[in-house]
Amino acid sequence: MKTIVISQPMLFPWVGMFEQIRLADVYVYYSDVQFSKGSFVNRVQIKSSTGIRWLTVPLKKLRLGQRIDEVLINDDINWRKQHLSLLSQAYANSPFLKTMINLVESVYQGDFVTLNQISEASVKAVCEFFELDVGRNFVTSNELGIGGSSSRRVLDIVLSLGGDRYVTGLGALNYLDHDLFDKNGIDVQYMNYKKLEYPQQHGLFTPFVSILDLVANCGKAGHQYICSGSQNWRHLQINT
Repeated sequence: MKTIVISQPMLFPWVGMFEQIRLADVYVYYSDVQFSKGSFVNRVQIKSSTGIRWLTVPLKKLRLGQRIDEVLINDDINWRKQHLSLLSQAYANSPFLKTMINLVESVYQGDFVTLNQISEASVKAVCEFFELDVGRNFVTSNELGIGGSSSRRVLDIVLSLGGDRYVTGLGALNYLDHDLFDKNGIDVQYMNYKKLEYPQQHGLFTPFVSILDLVANCGKAGHQYICSGSQNWRHLQINT
């Protein structure tokens, strides 16, 4: 089967997002949809000795209704340096601090104009680090030339890529038109997140912080914690 994953690009997202990518044959950056303020497209949580902190990419002249690939980064603020300083402080005692900082720097050295560019680059850099990009294709939704919205558009993207399985996160359970996918022969699967604990600093374990936390604490060995599978939507509904 050919598995398709479609998701808005996020800034160094949590482990679960990369578990979706691990299951994909094709990963689609869903960048030509409306940007939602307060989402994880331009910000992500990290752990520190003082609690949860945020890494946020500042935005420039944000307008209501803008698509993610239209939103501009505000480089009037030296946010890259601020992020690196915060990460250095938060993970000062982590065994792979330098590895993590080098990874972030490799992304932040890029000359980005729009939000989707840096978010997509952060995802791709982590995939390369953990070798999740091997044998997988990465495409952006706008290059496919497929219109429409909601479940119909997602389905058309899957079909255009020759997919017969669509894997997504649990958030889509309440709005995805499962019957539409069934009628078109597409197996809809939802993530069954294991949320495996790994060595993590600063209090009780949480799986919902940036994957940079995994890099800082485990280095490349963190690959073993990116291992969740998926299950068919019918099975999931029966058990909820």
